[in-house]
Amino acid sequence: MKKIMLLLILIPAAELGILIWSGKTIGILPTILLILATGIGGALLARKQGLETWERARNAMNRGILPGEEIVDGMCILAGAIMLMTPGFVTDLAGFFLLLPFTRKKVKPFILRAVQRRMNRNRVTIIKS
Repeated sequence: MKKIMLLLILIPAAELGILIWSGKTIGILPTILLILATGIGGALLARKQGLETWERARNAMNRGILPGEEIVDGMCILAGAIMLMTPGFVTDLAGFFLLLPFTRKKVKPFILRAVQRRMNRNRVTIIKS
C-alpha cells in the first residue's frame, strides 16, 4: 500500500515536471499536439490489439483451451489504454509499453508471478454469478 501511495505522488509530479519542461523546450502548442497524437495513436493501437486478443481468446475457447495468455494480454492492453488516456509522457510511455506485443511479452512473466503469489496466499477470490 505504501508503494502505491508513493507512486500516486511521484508519477503526477514527474508528469507535471516533464510537461512544463516540454512546454518550455518545444512550445505549448507542440506539447499539446504531441499529447493529443499519443492519445489518438494509443486509442487506435489499443483497439487493434484488443480486437486481436479477443479473437485469439475466442478461438482458444472454441478449441476447448482456457485462454490464460489472452487474459493477461487483455489486462495489459486495458491498463495500457487507461495509461494513454492520462495526459503525460511518462504514462504514455508505460501505456505503449503494455500495448506493443513485443514489449508486453517482457511484462507478462511479472504479472503471472504476481497472480501466482496472490493465489498461493489465498488472496484471489473467484466470484460465481
